[in-house]
Amino acid sequence: MRIGTLTLAALLAAIPLSAPAEARTLDPAKPEDALEIMKRTQCGVKDNVPAVYRWAGKIFSRRDGEPDKHLFNMEGMNIRQCVTVTDAQRGTGYRMVSREITLYLDPKTGEVLRQWQNPYTGKTVEVMHIANDPVNSRPSFPIGADGKPYSIALTRMGDMLLMGFEAPLYYVNPLAGDYQDYVGNKYHAMEIFDFAMPASTLDTKVASVNPTVAWVRISDWMPWMMMEGRQGQMVFNAMGVKLKSFDELPEVMKQEIATNYPDYTAAPPVDDTRPNETTWTVFKKKIDAKRAKDGTKPAASH
Repeated sequence: MRIGTLTLAALLAAIPLSAPAEARTLDPAKPEDALEIMKRTQCGVKDNVPAVYRWAGKIFSRRDGEPDKHLFNMEGMNIRQCVTVTDAQRGTGYRMVSREITLYLDPKTGEVLRQWQNPYTGKTVEVMHIANDPVNSRPSFPIGADGKPYSIALTRMGDMLLMGFEAPLYYVNPLAGDYQDYVGNKYHAMEIFDFAMPASTLDTKVASVNPTVAWVRISDWMPWMMMEGRQGQMVFNAMGVKLKSFDELPEVMKQEIATNYPDYTAAPPVDDTRPNETTWTVFKKKIDAKRAKDGTKPAASH
């Protein structure tokens, strides 16, 4: 799940950046504490300890002038870890590294789809599940790159803390050519993340923070669907939690990881410097590799 290069990326936490002498209540109005709340939300209690998020939900298509279609169910996971980093000007912060999977499931049987008959084109296509490695975040510090103090939008309702944010995405599609400012074909999407956790987790004596999360993504068609420019978009709607361990993932996900994604039993190394992956960058590499193997080229334009 991402947040921007994001994801469900792209997101987030661990032990207090500088361990206090005794337990205290974190104050979200203070940049250092706000950063610690986010770090705990994202990863857990200590640096270099893996944290696993799971989410599940449904995926719909939406097109003008017709009812929405329930195309898929989904099952997803993200495995991550955080590490403390320091900057002479911006203070002590953290960096998160992660990799994530979202499986497309048959909405009737719950089985992992390998092929799918596109109801809009009538063609049967190979399903490419979301498997992005890595989905890393830039380091976060009490002082932002713009010189402003770090802050989070945290709302208390009763005994719960709510934290939500929206990530509007608009950038050149990796599958596009060099003239997209003139003819369009930008990647246009929005990802929405809403976290909820007990207010008691602001107390630093709480050993583990396991929030729930709601994730919504409104995006273009997935490239493997072969929609060929048809009007419409996809709506992903999922809810999830931070798990206590990898073992709490459902069997369908653990089996898929064991068979096809063995690296996803662990987070990337904290010094990982690879560029982030998205469905579009992964799909482009797949198509380029197939064309190189087959000795084929893209169809000529007219």
